[in-house]
Amino acid sequence: MSGRDKRFHLAWFTNAVPHGWMDGKASPWAGNDITEWMTGEFLIDMARSLDRACFDYIMLEDHVAFDHMAGLTARLDPISMMPLMAEATTGLGVVATMSTSFYPPFLLARTAASLDHLTRGRMGWNIVTTSEHEAAHAFGMEAQPSHGERYERAAEYTDLVCQLWDGWDPDAIVMNEETGQYVDPSKVKRLDFQGKYYKCKGALNIARSPQGRPVLCQAGTSERGRDFSAKYADTILVSTGGANDYGVMKEIRDDIRSRAVKIGRDPDEIKLLYMITPIMAESEAEAERLWHLRKPPLTPASIKGMVEGLSRLGQIDLTQYDLDEPLPFIDITKLDGHQATFNSFYRSWDGKKTFREMLARRGGVSSLDLFGTPTQVADRMEEAMEAIGGDGFLLQCRPLTRRYITEVTEGLVPILQKRGLVRKKYEHTQLRDNLREF
Repeated sequence: MSGRDKRFHLAWFTNAVPHGWMDGKASPWAGNDITEWMTGEFLIDMARSLDRACFDYIMLEDHVAFDHMAGLTARLDPISMMPLMAEATTGLGVVATMSTSFYPPFLLARTAASLDHLTRGRMGWNIVTTSEHEAAHAFGMEAQPSHGERYERAAEYTDLVCQLWDGWDPDAIVMNEETGQYVDPSKVKRLDFQGKYYKCKGALNIARSPQGRPVLCQAGTSERGRDFSAKYADTILVSTGGANDYGVMKEIRDDIRSRAVKIGRDPDEIKLLYMITPIMAESEAEAERLWHLRKPPLTPASIKGMVEGLSRLGQIDLTQYDLDEPLPFIDITKLDGHQATFNSFYRSWDGKKTFREMLARRGGVSSLDLFGTPTQVADRMEEAMEAIGGDGFLLQCRPLTRRYITEVTEGLVPILQKRGLVRKKYEHTQLRDNLREF
């Protein structure tokens, strides 16, 4: 990164669930979160901590259907938390996950624009298409469309939503007391959208939001996902599934930036943030011990959970295969589920390892094995950004406790700030401006 701004971005990926609950029990550092999580106080406290540490944003992921995985069976709608977290902070962006499969485009455009006003320009939309058939059933549908069709629908959907946001000119509100006119209707475009999947006639009845458009986030790194991200995303969530390989991380960034250039977009407008779970302690040995403790043992119950989880992610029934035999070849590009996430498990396939051995090798969402003292973790993060070329990291951890958040915001971040690697203060008041600062 010689000759370039060496700073990188920090954000956090979490959800509105009982954060301290994992592996069927509460973390000893969970505090009151297990019983009080539904009040939102934990997330509000967390947002304050991230704001002090000058993180770019906090993202709340979401699933709209009942999830049978332990600890994820109850959750708040992320939209409900956006104004609360924004009100408690000054510069932190707030990003809500909303599915293109279940929100009518007009409703999503209106809701997101409203939230951008309420957060004073710090709102983001995490665009997901949702692959789970259980979610479709909950909304009265028979099944979700194929992977390819979901992305085709999402592209048309996002085009429509952006046209609705762009329908208001910046000076459409005139507030003319002499004529009594508040809005100049000539500066509000009435849309007549006729697409393959969506139709819309009319205009939003909410003024242009502070950012014009809320920040657009996306997590897909399949072939279709990369094309989608290159066209629409301001920031991209990347998980290499424990690959622990700078080359893999760099290839994804270089490829998406190249796709952006091919369609005439400035690649520097897109910020890729790699998911990590840094584990820190007073010594490297203790941190490594804690790191290995996070990997659950292969018990019959844990194997059953992993197989069912992977089946749901890939929308493929893996329960039919013998654990002590190699899996057959699976063409991931034909799966209707989360192709990139499934690939993080399947990349170790060689036709020889047994299914059980592949499960034992499966990485988590962290793109890097990050453990050590805060200084050692900072060293590795700096090294990774130097090798990859940018743009930052998206932290994620379960169980998530106030103790862990403090280790990051009061232990790791000050080291990064002293090295000039992350911001010490917000230079801008809006999320997109902070993302594009460097």
